[in-house]
Amino acid sequence: MPLRRSSTMLVTLLAIALATMSAAPAQAQVLGPVQGLPNVQVPGVGLPGVVPASPLRSVDDLLRGPLALTRKLQIDALRRSEPRRVDLDPHGAPILRGEFLAIGLSDAQLDAVRALGVNVDRATPADATLGLDFVVLHDTRRRSTARAMRALQRAAPDATFTYQHLYLPAGHADVANATSAATPSSGAPARRVGLVDGGVDPADPALARARIERHGCRTATVSRHGTAVAARLVEGDPDTLYAADLWCGDAVGGATSNLVDALAWMAREHVAVINISLVGPDNPVLARAVQAMIARGHVLVSAVGNDGPAAPPLFPAAYPGVIGVSGVDARDRVLPESGSGEQVDFCASGVVGSGRNALRGTSFAAPIVARKAAQLLDAPREGAAAQVQQQLIDAARPLGAPGHDPRYGYGLLSP
Repeated sequence: MPLRRSSTMLVTLLAIALATMSAAPAQAQVLGPVQGLPNVQVPGVGLPGVVPASPLRSVDDLLRGPLALTRKLQIDALRRSEPRRVDLDPHGAPILRGEFLAIGLSDAQLDAVRALGVNVDRATPADATLGLDFVVLHDTRRRSTARAMRALQRAAPDATFTYQHLYLPAGHADVANATSAATPSSGAPARRVGLVDGGVDPADPALARARIERHGCRTATVSRHGTAVAARLVEGDPDTLYAADLWCGDAVGGATSNLVDALAWMAREHVAVINISLVGPDNPVLARAVQAMIARGHVLVSAVGNDGPAAPPLFPAAYPGVIGVSGVDARDRVLPESGSGEQVDFCASGVVGSGRNALRGTSFAAPIVARKAAQLLDAPREGAAAQVQQQLIDAARPLGAPGHDPRYGYGLLSP
């Protein structure tokens, strides 16, 4: 009888776990051969935690655990670890507490903002490069986010204020086994390609032939996520990789102003194709930066995110002109956690490795498409985004519904 009771309880727990999975958003990443199934144990032991219990030291820690974290769980982990630095905007997106962005402030409005006890950073290089006319504001009086925003809007009602949003990686970070071997060179001519992500490890064998130009940190840091994405982007060739590190070893990174600064750096370096394997909310400053980059002839390729097909569109993939990429498995089936909608232009392999060391996510699909785009464009030129997208459509293998499919886009692009 005790054995029967234990079996009955185990079956009940399995049923609850499966029901919870069907009701909850899809996992952002899945490790191992069992896709998304919680590690249900015998009664009395309990379920393992999926949110890191220790303080977050780097962005890689956001994606640590037996099950990968959805973006919501990443946000929850950040808030628990850094409550004094991380807050939420009215829509639940993570922001830096006490920091705001402003567009179009006149001299008189700047004085009015300073009178509120708000410090104004000097103009960023992105202003001169992309013509954005934005500044970063710091509230020195430690008001609540809502109170500070209301005060800014009253002081300068004609200006545009927004939050300092935080953007998060769209893939798993534990990639030690996935990037340990050198990739044979394809023999193709060297190219220049951009990466906006975490820090890249130049000592990784997969990047042995690449020349890496860094941007974003006073001291070079290494991110497993950024290194894994870079490995797929370079694919063993002697390319010049322009790698912008948004986090600099700090879990609370990926700020909007840093992302915009990285894009402006790519523009100054005339990098034609830029891979972005991170996701976040719509932000008016980022939207203008993306529009400026596309107008200047750059091609932006971005992961669509891993919150599942029912999740709202994530950015920058969902901005017009950006090439959004979803992920598929080894059988060309779309990953269940992959984003879905009009923002999906193409799909590519979102799986790195196999078996228990398998890693997956749209982070790893985007660089495959970015690499294909870089083969078509060696320098920025007017109209390049639309032209390259059409060439990629012609090269893609259609999957899903005819024409544009909300999950597969216009089809599969292979390395």
